[in-house]
Amino acid sequence: MQDRLMVALDVDDREKAMLMRDRVGDSVGWLKVGLRLFVAEGPELVRELNRTHKLFLDLKFHDIPNTVAQAIESAGGLGVDMVNVHAGGGEEMLAAAANAAKAFPNMKLIAVTVLTSDPMPKAQAREVALQRAKMALDAGLDGVVCSVHEAQAIKDLCGEDFITVTPGIRWGGQDVQDQKRVADPASAIANGSDYLVVGRPILHAENPAQAAQEAVAMMQSAA
Repeated sequence: MQDRLMVALDVDDREKAMLMRDRVGDSVGWLKVGLRLFVAEGPELVRELNRTHKLFLDLKFHDIPNTVAQAIESAGGLGVDMVNVHAGGGEEMLAAAANAAKAFPNMKLIAVTVLTSDPMPKAQAREVALQRAKMALDAGLDGVVCSVHEAQAIKDLCGEDFITVTPGIRWGGQDVQDQKRVADPASAIANGSDYLVVGRPILHAENPAQAAQEAVAMMQSAA
């Protein structure tokens, strides 16, 4: 299960990122680099982190099709294992991204459906997430980022091989802060999540590796 757990490195510099990488060690299989860290430290840190863990480059590309396709090519050139675009960019942009990703068969391309911080009503979020997941599938993407609450419905619509990556993971009474649609690790696995993205519950733990192991144990209980 640790190979299905991603730690979001939501820190602001290389030193903190490398320290967290070392503290979680092999208790997690994946590290996620988002906008904050990538803008601060750039591609070299991505390459360095990717030497010890699988790397999800979470930049949510959303631009004209040609620009997004070129960004996917650059991500593939870094050797990352997963990269995402925002499905709000539309069918043509998704298709261009998928076409560019074909040159990197070992890299998974996924699309953000609805941000877990989006305040839209759950029923509306579910409808939009399903529509965008089907659009991503038709465009040739490997999967989506979605909330736990839509993951199983997306599996039912798009097939078991269509990847679901779910942020918004909390447990033990932790503050949900800016997340609107959250779930614990066991519920996430039980409801169709392939990969769980965990940030604060591990980053802010006194012992990040132990917190990751707690998450893995909960995931295993539901498998």
